[in-house]
Amino acid sequence: MCYNSCVLIWVIFTCHVANSFVCTDPEIVTRDEWGAKPPTGVENLTLPVPYVVIHHSYIPAACSTKEECINDMQWMQNYHQQNNSWCDIGYNFAVGGDNRIYVGRGWTAVGAHAPRYNARSIGIVLIGDWTEILPPESQMLAAKQLINMGIRDGYISENYKLIGHRQVRETECPGEALYKEIQTWPHWIDNPSLDDEVIPVVPLDKEDLKPDPREDSGASLASEDNKIKRHSSTHKEESTSRSIKQ
Repeated sequence: MCYNSCVLIWVIFTCHVANSFVCTDPEIVTRDEWGAKPPTGVENLTLPVPYVVIHHSYIPAACSTKEECINDMQWMQNYHQQNNSWCDIGYNFAVGGDNRIYVGRGWTAVGAHAPRYNARSIGIVLIGDWTEILPPESQMLAAKQLINMGIRDGYISENYKLIGHRQVRETECPGEALYKEIQTWPHWIDNPSLDDEVIPVVPLDKEDLKPDPREDSGASLASEDNKIKRHSSTHKEESTSRSIKQ
């Protein structure tokens, strides 16, 4: 009881002192709403998780309407399930350019997005390529609101650590512009570690050749184009035209 009260007080305090956070929940688009296919398996997270990992999709491109973002979610899930043979879309949540939160694996299921951190983190992807430009401020705010909601509801530790995908995998994800930005967000850390041991970045080629049993991001992508790998190791080399994302 005391712990829950302390967490609530901390969240309220954060909302008042941190201008980047707003104490309102973002709009959530459920799996049913975006037409998700059922997962072929589920592994449960131990909650609350100590890490939040930020990604960009690179491909698919940024979406600005609910319809476009739904198409992107369906495209990512299809690719992750059919081409990577994963049980579901890799991310726990996606943030669209329409400022909505799209539920991937959700709060309680282990994702497939960050080597060695899947079972210890919530993976959040901001849909779009954020290599040279930042996502809209409202899209980044929605991501921060999602993290705040996770803390409040007991899914994310109040002492969580925030990292970018590139800090645990040899990739340019979440894009240079977004990576610089998240270094200014609360709880970002420079050297992530597990059990007080600094974990080296996983080389892309090794991970691709030897798939991780936890479906680590990029495990089945040996045939992918190097540029696509560098930017986002979970996505297929394919045109960003929305006509192909059915």
